[in-house]
Amino acid sequence: MTQEINLKSEITATQTGQRLDQTLAELFPDYSRTRIKEWILAGSVFIDGEVSDKPRIKVLEGQVVTIGATLEEETKAEAEAIDLDIIYEDDHILVINKQAGLVVHPGAGNQSGTLMNALLHHCPGIELVPRAGIVHRLDKDTTGLMVVAKTVEAQTHLVSALQARDITREYEAIVTGTIIAGGTVDEPIDRHPTKRTHMAVVYNGKPAMTHYRVAEKFRAHTRLRLRLESGRTHQIRVHMAHIGHVLVGDPVYAGRPRPPKGAAPDFFETYMGFKRQALHAVRLELAHPFTCEIMSWQAPIPDDMVKLTKALRKDTEDNPTVY
Repeated sequence: MTQEINLKSEITATQTGQRLDQTLAELFPDYSRTRIKEWILAGSVFIDGEVSDKPRIKVLEGQVVTIGATLEEETKAEAEAIDLDIIYEDDHILVINKQAGLVVHPGAGNQSGTLMNALLHHCPGIELVPRAGIVHRLDKDTTGLMVVAKTVEAQTHLVSALQARDITREYEAIVTGTIIAGGTVDEPIDRHPTKRTHMAVVYNGKPAMTHYRVAEKFRAHTRLRLRLESGRTHQIRVHMAHIGHVLVGDPVYAGRPRPPKGAAPDFFETYMGFKRQALHAVRLELAHPFTCEIMSWQAPIPDDMVKLTKALRKDTEDNPTVY
């Protein structure tokens, strides 16, 4: 599948002397600077009817610039009929409530059965959009809200909004230990120096900031609401582990599950049976890339986390002197 792109505009006085690629990014903000540069180098950009294939060339007021390009298929994964919990959809974006166990991108060991495969089946035209429109990701066993762009233009706007921290992402988590008050973890994250499948707080890593507040306290655990200022791999899981409060059930950072002493058998069974990180993307807010309307969605807490929360409440009630 391909899509023909035909754009036209005139250079303004304020743009005189600017680089061509910079100017085109201003004139056609629906497309990323990277894509515009590719079009320039491919000879798809014309100034006053002449091909202009040098991104650094300076432009002049009154020049007419046109782009005649073709959007080629970007995503090579296979379409698969996989059920999606769609919260919202229009011609530009799609908001889903991702289930546990669903991998976002195909990769080693996961060439099929991913969210990308499902998106290609649900919305075939999305194959023209890089990464099938996926703007941000959730770990395999993290549940909750994700926004997907159905067009290149929508993706460009959403990626820019994400980088500008104009998209609000709130999570709910259950962590070990009792946290007295909320706070912020502002620590850089990158690959673990020796465990290559792990991420870690490292001094020369990428900046990462997580805000958290206490939603509910139990005798040996805490339910948190968290908000991201950045979106590093495993960010919440790494930051919570860094301050000594790992997510319940986290198979990578929590180690062996340790239920509190004196727990009743039914609590022990529920706690030990929780086999994923207790993390859910509960709220998403953004400006619609086409209408600019502020839109917000909430996803209900999944049943397994509801069951765990109820068990923690009962355990706290059954052990008031300890609490």
